[in-house]
Amino acid sequence: MVNASVLDNELNWLQKVIDLRFSLYFETGEKGGYESVDELLPPPLEASDYAEVVQHFDLEFGERLALALCIAARLQPQLFDVFFIRNQTFQRSFTEFGGVVPHEQSGFLPTGETFVFLMAGNDLSKRLEAMALLHQQQILFSQGMIELVPRSDQPFATRQSGVLRLTPEYEARWLYGQSYQPEFSVQFPASRMSAPRLDWKEDLVLPRSTKRQLDEIKIWIENKDRLLQDWTVGKNLRPGFRALFYGPPGTGKTLTASMLGKETGKIVYRVDLSMMVSKYIGETEKNLARVFNAATHKDWILFFDEADALFGKRTQTQSSHDRYANQEVAYLLQRFETFEGITLLATNLRENIDEAFTRRFESIIYFPLPEPSQRLRLWQKVLPVGDKKKIAQDIDLNQIAEKYKLSGGSITNVARHASLAAIAGKSCITQQILMEGIQREYWKEGKSL
Repeated sequence: MVNASVLDNELNWLQKVIDLRFSLYFETGEKGGYESVDELLPPPLEASDYAEVVQHFDLEFGERLALALCIAARLQPQLFDVFFIRNQTFQRSFTEFGGVVPHEQSGFLPTGETFVFLMAGNDLSKRLEAMALLHQQQILFSQGMIELVPRSDQPFATRQSGVLRLTPEYEARWLYGQSYQPEFSVQFPASRMSAPRLDWKEDLVLPRSTKRQLDEIKIWIENKDRLLQDWTVGKNLRPGFRALFYGPPGTGKTLTASMLGKETGKIVYRVDLSMMVSKYIGETEKNLARVFNAATHKDWILFFDEADALFGKRTQTQSSHDRYANQEVAYLLQRFETFEGITLLATNLRENIDEAFTRRFESIIYFPLPEPSQRLRLWQKVLPVGDKKKIAQDIDLNQIAEKYKLSGGSITNVARHASLAAIAGKSCITQQILMEGIQREYWKEGKSL
């Protein structure tokens, strides 16, 4: 594995940096003619995924040292054993080393303070330079390579006291050789949507105007880099793409989101708004931030179904709760507008979405109930038409499509009910079975045949 060889060289270099820093700091041992740790240049890079990232972002001494610390914590934690040396004057560990030793393990986890110590020792000006590299806007953090995990036992601790570690994405890439696909959890309340076994052109039964607008999103995804980089208009465009799908239930909004991912080769994550929205002040923003942060630079599609629960209209400010709710919407608006990926929102009623959001959509697409001709196509796709053993040949689908106003989702439900009833009865789908399914769907909506 080429990556293993490259990482081994990085860790050998880190060992030399640690040894030299201790020699310089305690004025002991052999310094090898070096007066500063930054004279110890990082090793040359062999072709690998790790090397591609380092070269693409032009990472220098400090950034590579921070990465090496994170990698060592996973692959060679023994490199940090030297940090257990005790200050004999006070009979305790050296505060300036930073680091955390969790109760459940004996190893030393490097923190931002550990990084600052290795970079600068006691040199105040260099310490400030090193601390600047830990700012959240710096390349390692803004590009989602590493993170500083706050100390839960020290709620008022400084940023650099957080544990320094690789993000799950880069840990998966560099240490396991796999692409990162987060699992649904409280920390990431979104689940990956499976790709449907359907075809974009043949199976997506929608009005021509709706399909045309969807094709525009597809074209954007496939050509956005060329547009942003090579065309004049690209300078004036915001990052990412935002679209609103609205229309009655069962008209294909969710199916379209999953099919768009399949058609463009993108992973689609459906955000669970029941876990996102919290009654506690500030928690909704934190939950949303986790999803957007995880999705940054991943080229995913984020799909918010029943989006009015999160992106609904702001209220008149009559209480402190209303004030916080409006602040929440303002924060959502900021993250929504600056996200560089594809964001799809779906709602049954467009009027439920706050106007501040609707003004920022690149595309607003209506999904109407299907017309009779479209309903006929849907019936023909979900029923075993032409198979005499599975469906009675006297069923008039033209009449059913004309008479019963059902959504695509409802038609699929009827076909499921009818097929299961036929299987259970060891018969074929009859007119009676089909009508029972249609009646069930009408009852759901409070209607009668």
